[in-house]
Amino acid sequence: MADDAISQSPLALQPEALMRFLHLYGLLWSHGEVDHPAKEMARLRNARITDCGY
Repeated sequence: MADDAISQSPLALQPEALMRFLHLYGLLWSHGEVDHPAKEMARLRNARITDCGY
């Protein structure tokens, strides 16, 4: 796995949980009914809470 946020997270130690999380996240992000501005606000808030630089 590449040296990124996921490989440094607890999910990296649980491959099945990681796979399921990524699947759910992908569905919500790509096929959900939430509008783009709300998704972006959630992404930015999550980055701030987790002290992520993205």
